[in-house]
Amino acid sequence: MAMEAEATTAPALALADTDINWDRLDKTKFHIIGAILFTAQTALLHPTAVVKTRMQVAGSGLSRMRGISVFKHILKTDGIPGLYRGFGTSAVGSLPGRVLALTSLEISKDMMLKYTEGLDMAESSRVGIANGVAGMMSSLVSCAYYVPLDVICQRLMVQGLPGTTVCNGPYDVVCKVIKAEGFRGMYRGFGLTALTQSPASALWWGAYGAAQHIIWRSLGYKDDMDKKPSHIEMVTVQATAGMVAGACSSVITTPIDTVKTRLQVMDNFGAGRPSVLKTMRTLLKEDGWQGFYRGFGPRFLNMSLYGTTMIVTYELISMLAS
Repeated sequence: MAMEAEATTAPALALADTDINWDRLDKTKFHIIGAILFTAQTALLHPTAVVKTRMQVAGSGLSRMRGISVFKHILKTDGIPGLYRGFGTSAVGSLPGRVLALTSLEISKDMMLKYTEGLDMAESSRVGIANGVAGMMSSLVSCAYYVPLDVICQRLMVQGLPGTTVCNGPYDVVCKVIKAEGFRGMYRGFGLTALTQSPASALWWGAYGAAQHIIWRSLGYKDDMDKKPSHIEMVTVQATAGMVAGACSSVITTPIDTVKTRLQVMDNFGAGRPSVLKTMRTLLKEDGWQGFYRGFGPRFLNMSLYGTTMIVTYELISMLAS
């Protein structure tokens, strides 16, 4: 109720105020509020990640089913806990990673906006570039932390499926992976993630920044005019831009995500170590090129909803911590 009252009585915002600068934020408040809100967001979207991951794993019998059918199958066989496999590990383990990601994102964005301030380019291009570079830097910084966490969470998500190792909790996953492959086993798919996650993050943030700027301009808003957007208009535009960015990113990155997921969780890979090339050949043999889009429906839904909820959460954190 307090938030609703604030929304109705708050003064209109200047268009320039829709972007929050790092030096205006209360850093401690920023990270505490961010940990709470992003954990809630993860809880909301985790079932779509479980459905997507199980569809991408070979031999599960779920890869050729529709996303809604896989969702019903998991709910029928494992109940609600089945939709939240790996959630505890993901929620707790992501807290330090978010501090790294959010800090590097804001610092990089602020620096790029300052460096490009005097350049002769369209404002939408400048904002898009700043957001894109910030997203890439944030991804590079957090990649080393998130890949082992991703390996653990995804292995918990696919427990019981053919070709996977049975594990009793995250600690057991770590022990069995290290015993089988050494510490490098925790970094399966690291190279693929490092090479693709940063461009994907840059694509997401760049598309978001450009989309938001274009929408504002199409609605007739400019920095040098008396008409200013309200808080409700700001959240609506940001949510729409986030959804567009998420949808665009999912179309381009799903094939890479499918290869990465299988590389991280499958253990019946034959002789030698698992590799990207070996995984791609197996996918082509099983389903042809369409195999690279296994789980596309849930991933599209996940990233679109993620785009909407994440950017609204992100901007809300920035506002509360400014």
